[in-house]
Amino acid sequence: MGTAAEVVVYGATGHTGRFIVAELRRRGFTPVVSGRNADRLKALAAEWGDVEVRPAGVDDADALDRALAGAAAVINCAGPFAVTGGPVVEAALRAGIPYVDVAAEIEANAAMFADHAEAARRSGTAVVPAMAFYGGLGDLLVTAAMGGRTAADSVDVAYGLSSWRPTAGTREAGRVSHDRRAGRRVRFADGALRYHDDKAAQAEWIFPEPWGRRTVVTEFTMADVVTVPSHVDVPTVRTHMSVEAAGDLAGEDTPAPEAVDALGRSDQTFVVDVLIRAGGAVRRATAHGQDIYAVTAPLAVEAVARILTGRTRTTGVASAGAMFDAADFLRALAPYVTVELPA
Repeated sequence: MGTAAEVVVYGATGHTGRFIVAELRRRGFTPVVSGRNADRLKALAAEWGDVEVRPAGVDDADALDRALAGAAAVINCAGPFAVTGGPVVEAALRAGIPYVDVAAEIEANAAMFADHAEAARRSGTAVVPAMAFYGGLGDLLVTAAMGGRTAADSVDVAYGLSSWRPTAGTREAGRVSHDRRAGRRVRFADGALRYHDDKAAQAEWIFPEPWGRRTVVTEFTMADVVTVPSHVDVPTVRTHMSVEAAGDLAGEDTPAPEAVDALGRSDQTFVVDVLIRAGGAVRRATAHGQDIYAVTAPLAVEAVARILTGRTRTTGVASAGAMFDAADFLRALAPYVTVELPA
């Protein structure tokens, strides 16, 4: 299938959605913008000039079906995914087209695997949740670093962010997740998601240079605790966050991202550092880049491109590491992401 294929971007007017529309256009796809706010969609279409608009609310199955009609795939960027994920993936399955989302919400991702795996498997449709900075990138790094191994004793993913200016969508998704958990924290231990009231702790993490030794909030749990165990036999997955970023996210007055370059990226830089322990050995993989929201666009669009050209390893609901050749996928992210993998 050629890259002129139509790809529906649901939630196209959001911060990440705009990056994805731009990346689709850069890659030669034909983006179709959809979402709940018709006026904002029309304003976006006027900005781009040649983008088709198909408004649809998640509570209107017929409208969703019309939005996806004739499309080759759909990318869902509209949070909270606890609200949008189910209706949009169900519409994709009815249409028989691949579904990719950029959800960072732990419970929404877990629900995607639990609630839609059988229908996606029966239809032979590819469904890839968390195909984003959180959940997708870490899972690809873990998979590539394991080099074909399918089991580990533990996986740690440390996020070093120079800052974190959250979007309105990030804040809303965080509120939904907080309410669903009744304020409790979550971890993946003993092979399952577990909820607890422990206070957050801090530790030192030695990132590759130039980051070096930094303080992180330990078990600052992100979507990797869903994506990695979905295909790796591992009892413990932990994710950690640099204290600077955690503080920014917690701050009620932290401003939204501001563009500093022609691509619309902020000045935020990141490093994702993965440590895998298995049988007494330690394997490490690292990724560096700029702007966690902007880098989600090449991740999601590369996923769609690979699905549509048959470069996949399975069908049904699968994480990035299970669906794709992880090392090859990571190399394809250049120049947006610089990756260091074990030999």
